[in-house]
Parts: sequence; structure tokens; C-alpha cells
Amino acid sequence: MPLADQNFSQLLMLIGRLNYIWTNTESLFIHLIAGLTGTDTEAALIIFLTLNTTRARVELVERLVKLERTDPELRLRILEATKMMMRQSALRNRYNHCIYSFDKDAGTARTILMRIADRKDTLKIGQTADIDDKAIEEIEETIKTLQSVNGTIWKIVQDYEFPT
Repeated sequence: MPLADQNFSQLLMLIGRLNYIWTNTESLFIHLIAGLTGTDTEAALIIFLTLNTTRARVELVERLVKLERTDPELRLRILEATKMMMRQSALRNRYNHCIYSFDKDAGTARTILMRIADRKDTLKIGQTADIDDKAIEEIEETIKTLQSVNGTIWKIVQDYEFPT
């Protein structure tokens, strides 16, 4: 199997894992919302699903934890976790909002970002990146970081006896 095909197959598997761990970790915000608002997980789920972006959900959790009544240690732990998670969003977004290009002659595969970047007097469209060993390593590192965030949030939920 040519290297481009191997890297692309590995990339597809890793993007699936990345999306799984992202969604699983983001869903833990339900427990944080329940604990921070003093409600149950059913009501927290409705709040979570009403907010239709990760950014909105993170902002809600961060605003709730910044209330004066929140234990300072809890505040620090949650803000650290949300910050670490959001640092991973650029890579996640890159692979969720791109198309793929293959050059059979060169044996390479690339991503083409489906985003328009407005500059002062120009547009930047279709930023490309190779699907190579470095790209694979970046995704693997992001997955590890998100797994760590997931464990951190579960520990917070347990330590503060938030509804599960």
C-alpha cells in the first residue's frame, strides 16, 4: 500500500477517535452544569442541548464557575480543563471542515481547509496541509490531551459529588 494510502487510512481512523473523544468529553459538561446550577442531569441535559455549539457550552460552564459562590479550587480546576479542551479545537475543526486531495503521481494526500479567511484587501481560501507522519502525530497528541481532560472532568464530578 502506498504511503499516502496508509497515512490516509490512519488519518480516517484517528479522526473517528478524535470525534468520539471530543463528543464524549463535551458531554461531561452536562454533569458540570448540573452540579454548578444545583439541578439534576435531566435539566442539565436540556440546557446542554439547547446550546448548539461547543463554544456556547464552554462559555456557560465558565460563567457558572466564575460565580462568587463557587469554591476557588473548583473554579481553577474547571477553568483549566475547559482551557485545555478549547486549545484542541483548532486541530479538531481543521479535520472536520476540510476536503481531501490526492496526487497519485507524487503519492501524497493533503487536506484543503474549507474556510475563507478575510484579510484587509484579500481573501485566503483553501489552505492546504500534507497528511504525513507529523499530521498523524498531532492528532494522536490531541487525542491524548482530550483523554486527559476527560479524566480531569470525571475527577471533578466525583470530588464534588455532582449529579451523574
